[in-house]
Amino acid sequence: MVALRSSPSRPGFLAIVLVVFFLACYYLAGNSVASAVSADVPRTEERIYLMQTLSDTVVHSSDSDRVLVIMAKAPRLGGVKTRLVPSLSPEAVTDLYCCLLDDTLTLARSLGNVEIAIMCPDSDVDQMRQLAGRAVSVLAQKGEGLAAGLTSVFAHFSAGQPRRTIAFNSDSPHLPRSVLRGAFETLAVHDVVVGPTHDGGYYLVGAKTSHPTLFANDGMGTSSALERLLTRARALELSVDLADPFYDIDVARDLTRLAEELRLAPAKAPRTARWLQQWEFAAAQSRLDTGEL
Repeated sequence: MVALRSSPSRPGFLAIVLVVFFLACYYLAGNSVASAVSADVPRTEERIYLMQTLSDTVVHSSDSDRVLVIMAKAPRLGGVKTRLVPSLSPEAVTDLYCCLLDDTLTLARSLGNVEIAIMCPDSDVDQMRQLAGRAVSVLAQKGEGLAAGLTSVFAHFSAGQPRRTIAFNSDSPHLPRSVLRGAFETLAVHDVVVGPTHDGGYYLVGAKTSHPTLFANDGMGTSSALERLLTRARALELSVDLADPFYDIDVARDLTRLAEELRLAPAKAPRTARWLQQWEFAAAQSRLDTGEL
């Protein structure tokens, strides 16, 4: 101990201690500031950040013989889910769509050993790449409209060799994972698989090869879309099997149904569930303020 006190190296030792002390204080202060800043990030920006972070940490194998392609649009005001606008503001619809797309990507990642891609209009590619991150391929469709987008999906992913490819909408993140897995299994024995919706459309369609006329003059968005697709498949002599019927989010009653489902099981689509909870609270508060309750 006497030798330590009289050692000429003591000043150097104290300097090291002080440096370590100040570095520790700086690190803790920096973490506190970062936490405070992140807590103030607006909800939409936070969702975009989460989408980029999650997708950047996942590696998808391009060697997989299964491909799930999400049919999407960039979340611009007035450009998505326009049939909800009478019930929600354009800003709220855009915010909701971000949540639906985010949860849809999470559902897709949960499948495992499935290549994930997004097909969108050419004008939306840059924005969709920012939202989806590096681990998800974002492709521009050829032509306008959903029918052209579906044709582009199978022309692209079935080129060269047959692959079990499923085109999936971006507003059914609450779909059970087992339905998607079953649809891929169906393609092992059938030419086409279709997931019908209760309003006469379909939420997914899958095939192993490209059939250019399958979606011609499809009449998307009408109550006869499913029947038209099945009629053309029969004309092409393709074997078709149906997945479980389900619902997507097009109009206000669909949103009400989704809110009821996610209230009981929010883990099915957690970000959408949180948004709907806030939306219901805000709606109830508005009715209270206007004396409607």
